[in-house]
Amino acid sequence: MNNKKSRIFLEDYQSNFKYQKSKSNLNIIFNRVAFIFFIFFIIFFIYSIHLIHLGSRKAKIEIKNKIKEPLNKLYRADIEDRNGNYIGKTINSIDIGISPSKIIDEKKLILNLKYIFPEKNYAEIKKKIKKGNFFYFEKKISNKNYVKLMQLGDKSLEPRDNLTRIYPQKNLFSHIIGQIDDENNGISGLEKSLDENLKKNQKSIKLTVDKDIQFLIREELIKFNEIFDTKGSAVILMNVNNGEILSLVSLPDFDLNKREKITNVNFINRVSKGVYEFGSVFKTFTLAAAFDQNIIEPETQFVDLPKSLSCAGFPIREYDDKIPSNLTAEQILIRSGNIGSVRIGQKIGQEKFKLFLSKLGLLEKINFDIEEVGKPIKFNWGKCSLATASFGHGITTTLLQLAKGYSIIVNGGHNIKPSLIKTNTKNKKEKILNEEVSRKILPILRKIVTTKEGTASLANVAGYEIGGKTGTAQKSVAGGYSRKKINTFVSVFPTSKPKFVLAVMLDEPKTNKDYIYNYRDGSNVKYKGTPFNTAGWTTVEVTGQIVEKIGPILATNYSEVN
Repeated sequence: MNNKKSRIFLEDYQSNFKYQKSKSNLNIIFNRVAFIFFIFFIIFFIYSIHLIHLGSRKAKIEIKNKIKEPLNKLYRADIEDRNGNYIGKTINSIDIGISPSKIIDEKKLILNLKYIFPEKNYAEIKKKIKKGNFFYFEKKISNKNYVKLMQLGDKSLEPRDNLTRIYPQKNLFSHIIGQIDDENNGISGLEKSLDENLKKNQKSIKLTVDKDIQFLIREELIKFNEIFDTKGSAVILMNVNNGEILSLVSLPDFDLNKREKITNVNFINRVSKGVYEFGSVFKTFTLAAAFDQNIIEPETQFVDLPKSLSCAGFPIREYDDKIPSNLTAEQILIRSGNIGSVRIGQKIGQEKFKLFLSKLGLLEKINFDIEEVGKPIKFNWGKCSLATASFGHGITTTLLQLAKGYSIIVNGGHNIKPSLIKTNTKNKKEKILNEEVSRKILPILRKIVTTKEGTASLANVAGYEIGGKTGTAQKSVAGGYSRKKINTFVSVFPTSKPKFVLAVMLDEPKTNKDYIYNYRDGSNVKYKGTPFNTAGWTTVEVTGQIVEKIGPILATNYSEVN
């Protein structure tokens, strides 16, 4: 029975199958037409969807372009250090604005805002609300605060996409980079001098500075500003052969992300804008000028030098009574003799000495990558002024120009242009001094650091062949000079083949009775307290500390500098 049922089921199925196979030709044609129509419908449907998609896409592009157009006006190219670290960067951000016309409950809104942003000036915000115009409440809002504001559900709070400028390094490059205003225009530093390039170019602008070196130098300056209770300080580290600036630090500085109008003169860029009398560091130029003119040699003897001179009724004295009356030209610089420097200056003569300083670019305003540049005070030349200029008294320039001048006299006499912007082009070297100047001056600068008579032994860091000259100058005031000082040390290293110049300046340093000095001559001698408020005990010590910190980086990353 079961088999029969199975058989019937099978026969029925087969019968049905045979019935479908035996359809008429009319049915076959109908099915084919239906199939073709179905295929056509599918193609039409897909094509229609495609057209709709294209229309939608076009609309989206138009909307996107409408949104993007005003944002492009806020675009500025990124700025990087020489190793690709971001210094200034443009990013997408969200700003929160308030539309007063959409406010339902002002008291409630203000109360909620105070809870999230307690530091805001709500008296000013109420004034803005009263005016009735849209205004920005918070720019570059954090994700956390954005969520909190959106959770309020207040329609008067309007988020708006924007482009914004951020500075990842905060204070580190403030005097180099500068600031922009609310209209996205550069108002200082490279943001100003490169304004058009930054707005037009998509490619990042690479600088010559090194973030790591800049950080280490700034940290040391901050430390010694506190130790010596300075008004401010400055450092420039530069390649003596091509003028590339690896570091430029001026303190006090400011956080570029917290832009505000800086009116305090203390924020001046002390490297490029500040104009100072630097004192005895100019003695190096006096001796170099004499070498350039072949007037004297390092071994030239100066005998019976007096302890003081009188010029127009004003005395010129040695800073140290222990300086001998008989000195060679070399010893005059090593011992930092004032009277000896005057005698060398007199041998050179006013016109030749003036021309020499001009060739080094010390007397006129320098052409630099940023506009914050000081102009040396016009110097009235005469017999007395020649005498004082020979030991750095009464004559002014900037720390930037000082570093440039030293670079030229140690690099074989080739002119250089200090630069903050990295380029791949090699400038043709222009020789402006006799190359013998470098050969003669470098051993003397080294002896200032290595000999007992020298004033810079605290900078004798092992392995770096540091040479240099100190300068301690009284600050000029109306009617004369104050007891406040500008202390400077300009060093070059290595003296056997100069690569770098490091100029350190402290503005109004004071002595510190508790500071421990560790001599770097291998003697392990320690000395507590600052005996004299001079460059030899302040800027020289800072230089030694800086070189110990940055030396390994320079030796590793810049061993091939030329």
